[in-house]
Amino acid sequence: MDTPLEHMAAAGSATGTVVILLCGVIITAALVWAVRLGIKVRGREPAPPGPGQHPTPPKSGPVGEERQMREPNEVPRAGGERDRLTPHELGNAPSRPSGDQTRPRWG
Repeated sequence: MDTPLEHMAAAGSATGTVVILLCGVIITAALVWAVRLGIKVRGREPAPPGPGQHPTPPKSGPVGEERQMREPNEVPRAGGERDRLTPHELGNAPSRPSGDQTRPRWG
């Protein structure tokens, strides 16, 4: 029994298969092109620094650590009818050196 419906179904599946294969070939070609482009771009980049090109410590030795006790400045208070300050009104939170430079110890 050859009916026109069977012929259309057979033709549709062949067309679908061709379209899927064609999409697969296009995606594969795009991936190969992207890998080649990446290799070409990486080849144009400068090489990593060699052992002699790294920074060296100063001749006087490594820089020492500086410890300093700091105390914060007071937070400004909202005045008048305002209930609170907004972050841009607070500004930076600067600190100043403390008068007592001894490290606090836990008892």
